[in-house]
This record gives sequence, C-alpha cells and structure tokens, in this order.
Amino acid sequence: MLIRRPADIRPSEITPADVYAQRRRFLAGALALAGSTLLAPAARAGTPTGTVLAARRNAAYSVTEAPNSWDDVTGYNNYYEFGTDKSDPAANAGHLRVTPWTVTVGGECDLKGRFALEDLIRPHPLEERIYRLRCVEAWSMVVPWVGFPLGDLVRRLKPTSRAKFVQFTTLNDPAQMPGERSRTLDWPYTEALRIDEAAHPLALLAVGLYGRVLPNQNGAPLRLVVPWKYGFKSSKAIVRIDFTERMPETTWARANPTEYGFYANVNPAVDHPRWSQKTERRIGAGVFAPRQGTLPFNGYAEQVASLYTGLDLRKNF
Repeated sequence: MLIRRPADIRPSEITPADVYAQRRRFLAGALALAGSTLLAPAARAGTPTGTVLAARRNAAYSVTEAPNSWDDVTGYNNYYEFGTDKSDPAANAGHLRVTPWTVTVGGECDLKGRFALEDLIRPHPLEERIYRLRCVEAWSMVVPWVGFPLGDLVRRLKPTSRAKFVQFTTLNDPAQMPGERSRTLDWPYTEALRIDEAAHPLALLAVGLYGRVLPNQNGAPLRLVVPWKYGFKSSKAIVRIDFTERMPETTWARANPTEYGFYANVNPAVDHPRWSQKTERRIGAGVFAPRQGTLPFNGYAEQVASLYTGLDLRKNF
C-alpha cells in the first residue's frame, strides 16, 4: 500500500529490550511467512537475539563455509553513522528507532511514492543466504543473511527505459546517529549500482541475519548486500531508492576518488593505495590464523564476471 503520511560487549547487552519489542510488533505480521521452514546455522559463540524470521534457506546462492559467530557479525562492523571504530556501531546503534519506517522511491520509474517498509517487503518471500562479506580494509566474514532479491523489487517498481542506475540513501539523523555529527563523510550516505547489477539474483535486500531480525548495528531495518563487492557498497538503514539515467556520485567515491571507485568489485589484482588486496584476514579465525588469498569478485566470479565484459576493472575499480 502506498501511504502519504509523514567488541567485547555482547550486542544483546547493549541493545535495549524495548527496541527489540518494537521490532517484534512491527515484524510479526509483515515478515512472517506461513508454511516456511526456519533455517539458521548454529552460532559458534553468543546467542542470537531478536525476533525469529520465517525464511527458507536458498542453497543455490549460499556458500558452504561455516558462518561467523553472532558475536563476530554483530560486534565488528563498519557503520560510520555510529562511529569509526569497529565496536562503535554495537555500542551506539541500540537506540535507533526502526519503526515505523518508510522508504521513498523516485526518479526514472513508474511506481513512485513513500512506502511503509512492510509494504515493500510483504510481496517477497524471505530467504536465508550465506554470503561472504569482504571489506576494503582486507578483513572478511561469512554471514547468514535473511532477505529477498533486490531484482524482484526493482522489477516491481518498473524502472523506465531511461533508468541506468539505482541509488540508495541512508537515514540522515544526527540526533540518533552520532557519527553524522562529525565531518568524517558527506552525509547522507549514498551508494548506487547499475541496473543490471541490481537485477542480478545475488544482490539482496536484507532484513535479518542468523534467522533473526536485523540488529541496528548491521543496518536495520533494511540494508543492501552485494556479495561480490566490497562492503562499503552495501547501504544500511535505507530510506530512499532512486532510479537515475546518469551514474550517481557515491559517498566514498566523492570522499576519496583515488581509493574508492564506483564499481568496488573485489579484485585482488588491484591494491588499495595504502595496502594490498591480495590476502584477507577472516574475523574470528584467531590471532595466529594465516591470512587467506582474496578471491576475484569475492569468489562469485562465475556468477557475475559477465556483467563486466569489456570493462577495464583496473581503471573502473
């Protein structure tokens, strides 16, 4: 329905119970899927908290590697809206109000307007997919996300023939997001994909992880997951989706274009100016665990390399 109205502390010890209670009320009707099978791998450490989501495991798009623990995934994050240290999001995001939540859709598409989040989600059955997550700082995780294909929503919103890109904008609210009170980045945070990237079946809009509702520090209530790209492409707390004819200027590319390009495909052959991308450190593997080799497109080359045929990925990084 279109509406027209306006890293040592466990996350469960940080996020107030009333925040989770709000999410339970919000998600109980919107996200529960009758007849679905609950499938979530057991955490190696910590106990997942929050509302359980009904989702079917999609093995076709899941890696066979063991997921990181709940503590790893919820306690070690890049989310500059809540601070630049990896533990800041878990410490500072608990009071973010995630309900009610609306997403505004605009630009080159037929279905525009301001949508209640549950109305964007409801037509799309939820899936659990275990994806690799690779960050530009050369650390990685394996995360069991719950969500639905971005491409399904893109098709539902009916982009016009002029639409070549889709842009995502994160909530800009310094009162709730203390990192936005700094000038670390030019707020609000924006990212974008080409339309064909957004339509690829691997691109996911996530609403949960480990079979539970998405914690605030991981991008609640709605975030993007593009597993063949570096993590900074995955916008969190999305409040706006726009279809554009021209390539949008994105936050990190605007902040430092020599280090962060528009495409952000994981490429071990292209070093970051300040460190190598050839190897990565798996979070949770232990202090003395050897680094592992970085895979082209984060291991998803077979599925996505054809999207970039003829494109020089050294120049278009």
